[in-house]
Amino acid sequence: MSIRPIYLDNNATTPTDPRVIKAMDPWWFENCGNPHSGDHWFGWTANRAVEKARLQVASLIGADENDILFTSGATEANNLSLLGAAGCRGEDRRKVIVSAVEHKCVLESASALERLGFSVDITPVDSEGVIDLDVFSRLLDERTSIVSVMLVNNEIGTIQPIEEVSKLCASVGAWLHCDAAQAPAAVSFSVDNLGIDLLSLSAHKIYGPKGIGAMYARSDILTRLQPQTFGGGQEKNVRSGTIPTPLVVGFGEAAEIMEREFLSENRSLRQRALALWDGICKLDSTAHLNGPLHRRHPGNLNIQFPGHDASALIGALQPNVAVSTGSACTTGTPEPSHVLRAIGLSMTEAENSVRFGVGRFTTFEDIERALSYLDSALRSTAQAVA
Repeated sequence: MSIRPIYLDNNATTPTDPRVIKAMDPWWFENCGNPHSGDHWFGWTANRAVEKARLQVASLIGADENDILFTSGATEANNLSLLGAAGCRGEDRRKVIVSAVEHKCVLESASALERLGFSVDITPVDSEGVIDLDVFSRLLDERTSIVSVMLVNNEIGTIQPIEEVSKLCASVGAWLHCDAAQAPAAVSFSVDNLGIDLLSLSAHKIYGPKGIGAMYARSDILTRLQPQTFGGGQEKNVRSGTIPTPLVVGFGEAAEIMEREFLSENRSLRQRALALWDGICKLDSTAHLNGPLHRRHPGNLNIQFPGHDASALIGALQPNVAVSTGSACTTGTPEPSHVLRAIGLSMTEAENSVRFGVGRFTTFEDIERALSYLDSALRSTAQAVA
């Protein structure tokens, strides 16, 4: 019997929880109605399921369910947040600020706004990936329309001081958007307590299905957003398109599980990630952790292996261990991670870095096996480099 490969790429995507799959199952065939069909039982039933899921997702982030829009994922939500919000602030607010370690879709959305005549500033981060608040505060002014700073970084796991960022934004009337795709597994938070105006989520980062996400927009902002897709206006007249009931139900179930089990899961992730890190340090005493040691996603380890090309190392681990060099959304990009470069790593250091993502279903046995495979991979790539 073949041994199943070990999955340690949970920051790229998480396996769908069996409880989520079970919750989704009836909505593929038995309850097949379009949730926007208001003339019959199938539509009514589907609509009730969608609204329950909306409440579950809202509860996860401490929001009102009426301020939640379903999207195809965090990428769409990020685009809608920046493009939909920036253009509705008037001609005296034509400035956008994003951090240097944002997801590519946020950086590209900012570039799109720049082509539309907005000025865009990239605010730097320190060596741990934390936004430089002094520089940021100098960039902010009353011309600023929207600021985007991710709550938890997808590559190095840094948790940003969003409460401080939001206070600075509020002082000049700028709206704050947060890409929070990685956040629910890392921090328990409320959008109101943190002062977040717009926020993006993705189900497949919290053990839900791929292809569904959500956007939170503060109620007074939601009514002003400019749609980026046009049609029936199913989601608050802001986002058109038929809502995929099975995926939405799965998202809601995943959100409820994450909220209910957050403390135990957070503790479990930390224990397993620490065991992996301790084992790596024993294998390679020169290994270095990118990003902060403590204020980070509990399951994220982004590690430099001096003298080992990351691509070669990952290749040597195949097909036994799934890890990555960074964001799955930039696969095929030849340049080293912009996040690693932003925290001050040289080209070589960035090219020697591998991201490990421990998840809900990672076991200590998985970690022991992964370390055994990594030991062999380090030996083989060191010989190749020599």
